[in-house]
Amino acid sequence: MYEVLKSGGLTGGFNFDSKNRRPSYTYEDMFHAFILGMDTFALGLIKAAELIEDGRIDNFVKEKYSSFQEGIGKKIRDKSTTLQECSDYALKMKKPELPGSGRQEYLEAVLNNVLFK
Repeated sequence: MYEVLKSGGLTGGFNFDSKNRRPSYTYEDMFHAFILGMDTFALGLIKAAELIEDGRIDNFVKEKYSSFQEGIGKKIRDKSTTLQECSDYALKMKKPELPGSGRQEYLEAVLNNVLFK
């Protein structure tokens, strides 16, 4: 639901159906399974909106990919460079540094903080 909201919503719909467990075979079981599924989508929508309003994930992504806001990174993103220019740039670079931490634990903490508050 987070990705649905971030991309501006749906242009179609969801492929949604209910899969009951083997011992759950009555119409009532199927009815409850569909309700549970739709309730899960609704809660996902609410929590996705809270994640977006919180802003920490967006700030993290903006910071992580800040090199694509200027210079060769922006030219790559804008598709205004050539493979030759990228090659020349890479040849002029010094030995690359180790990439920064992916900070997965931080991102999981942000997600948990919003989901379970």
